[in-house]
Amino acid sequence: MLCRLGCGACCIAPSISSPIPGMPDGKPAGERCIQLGEDNLCMIFGKPERPKVCTDFGAEEWVCGADSKQAMLIISDLEKNT
Repeated sequence: MLCRLGCGACCIAPSISSPIPGMPDGKPAGERCIQLGEDNLCMIFGKPERPKVCTDFGAEEWVCGADSKQAMLIISDLEKNT
């Protein structure tokens, strides 16, 4: 599955414990990443400062669902249960 451009669920729903430029302590679940642009695209995509956890994430139907709203629900649920 290709990433749904403009979705942003993976940059909002999960907690990220790795440092992110502008967020040295990472980010809590449900908080918008500072590197997520107004268009819901990662502003550091493809750059070396992007956290490994973000680079390693790949869009998959079981995580991303049928649309952005479903992706937020699924990823939020995964976050709560892990």
